[in-house]
Amino acid sequence: MPGQRTGPAWHRGGNPVEQSQRGSGAGRAVRAPRAVKARRARRTGDGSRHHRLRTRVWAGLAVVLAVTLLPAIPDAHAAVPTPQTDPFYSYQGSAPLSAIAPGTVLKTRTLDYNVAGVPLPIRAVQLLYRTTGMTGQPTVNVTSVLEPLFQFGPPHVISYQSFYDSLNPADEPSYAISGGLSFGGLIPDVESLLIAPALLSGFTVVVPDTEGETADFAAGPEYGYDTLDSLRAALASPATGLWDTHQIGMLGYSGGAIATEWASELAPTYAPDINRLLVGATYGGVLVDPAHNLHYVNGSSLWAGVMPMALIGISRAFHVDLTPYLSTYGQQVFDNLQSASIVQGLFGGYSGLTFAQLTKPQYQTPESIPVYDQLANQLIMGTGGTPTTPLLIDQGANGTLDGTSNTQPGIGPGDGVMIAGDVRSLAREYCARGVPVQYNQFDSLDHILTAVAWVVQAYTWLLGRFAGFPAPSDCGSIAPGNSLAPIPVP
Repeated sequence: MPGQRTGPAWHRGGNPVEQSQRGSGAGRAVRAPRAVKARRARRTGDGSRHHRLRTRVWAGLAVVLAVTLLPAIPDAHAAVPTPQTDPFYSYQGSAPLSAIAPGTVLKTRTLDYNVAGVPLPIRAVQLLYRTTGMTGQPTVNVTSVLEPLFQFGPPHVISYQSFYDSLNPADEPSYAISGGLSFGGLIPDVESLLIAPALLSGFTVVVPDTEGETADFAAGPEYGYDTLDSLRAALASPATGLWDTHQIGMLGYSGGAIATEWASELAPTYAPDINRLLVGATYGGVLVDPAHNLHYVNGSSLWAGVMPMALIGISRAFHVDLTPYLSTYGQQVFDNLQSASIVQGLFGGYSGLTFAQLTKPQYQTPESIPVYDQLANQLIMGTGGTPTTPLLIDQGANGTLDGTSNTQPGIGPGDGVMIAGDVRSLAREYCARGVPVQYNQFDSLDHILTAVAWVVQAYTWLLGRFAGFPAPSDCGSIAPGNSLAPIPVP
C-alpha cells in the first residue's frame, strides 16, 4: 500500500525552591508480509486457534513474571516507600505552586538505577518538579535522569516515555527505578532493555512519570505537559549536568506514544525552550482519537479491559464523576480497577466486555453521555498544536490476532487496541501542515509485535536526526484514513 513502507534500520543553574535529598549511590527494516484478506475479515479456523494460543502465552508470561518477582514485593515495599507514602513525591514548600514556573525543580535525590529491585552501576537523578494537570491546575511530578557510563562532548538527551499504562502510582517508572517493586511496575523493569541501547551509546535518558502523580491513564495532554516539564527540570538541575544540552530526541510506544505525540504537538506553544532543542520524535501504537478506540476494543477478547481503565483515568484527570451513568456491574468493574495496571486490565477477566454492560440502559453508547463527549473531544491528537520536529510513526493493523474486529464501519483495521486509519489521518494532517513524517504500517502485526518492528527502527532513525541528516518523509504516499472530526456536542 502506498506510504506504508518501512524506514531505514537503524537554564542553567539551580533554583531557590529546590530541596535536595541524596540516596545510595535499545539498511532498512524488514517489512512484515500482508495478512491474508480472509484473516483480516474474520477470526476463524486457524486464526481462532492462533488467538487462543497467543492469549495463553501472554497470560502464562504474566504468571511466570509474577511467580518470579512478586515474592520480593513485600520486602521491597518495606525498604522502598511507595509514591503515595514517600515524602519525596510531595511538595511542602511555602510558595504556592501557582507562583512557581512549570519545570522548576522542587526536590532532588540521587540513587542507583534499579531493575527488578537490583541496583545497577548507573547513576539516576530523580527530580520532583512543577508541572500542569489536565485542567490547567499546577501539579507536581517526578522524573528520572539516567546517566550513561561514558559520554563524548556535550550531552545528548533522549526522553523515553514508558508504556506502564496504569491507574496505580506505585507502577510509575520512578518507583521501579528507585528499587520499588509492584505488579504493574514490571513493565518499567522490562523497558530497561529498550533504554539500554541509548545508555550504552552515551546518551542521557530522561524517563518521566508521564501519567502524573495520580496516574491519570489516557489523559493525553497531561502526558505531554509532564514530559515537557520533565525535560525542563532535567536541563535546569545542577545535579544532572545537562545545562549545555543542544539536542533532544523523544520516543515512546503505546502509552509512551501518547506522551511523545502530545509533547511534540504542545512543545511549540507550551515549552518553546524545549521545542528548539528537539531533533525528532518517534512513536508507535498511537491512541489518536479515544472515542474511536472505545468502539474498536468493545467486546475484544484481549483489549476490552482497557475501556473501563481509560474511562477511570479520563474522569480522574478531568475531575468528572461518571458513576451516575454506570450499571451495577459497571460500578463493580470501576471499583475493581481503580488501582489496576494494564496487566490486570488484560488478564483480569474482562475478555469480551462491552460498553453496554458498563452503563445503564439509557446510556448504551459513549456518545449518549454528553459530559463524555466534551472530554473525549479534548483528547483528539492534532488539536493541541503542530509539531515542528520530524516524526517517525509506526502502526500495526492485524488486531484479529488479539480478538479485535478489523471490519467495524468507520474504524477499519487496527492492531487490536489502536486504529491504523486514525493514525494515517493524523500523519496526513501533520504532512499538510508541513511536518516531515515517515509512516510505516505493518498489516500482519498486532500491537505487541509492532512494538518489536518499531524499536528496531526507532533508535537508528533518532541517530540520524542527532547526526543532522535530512529527515525522510513519505507524506505524498500515505493512504487516507478515518475522519478525526470531534463528536457533535449539543
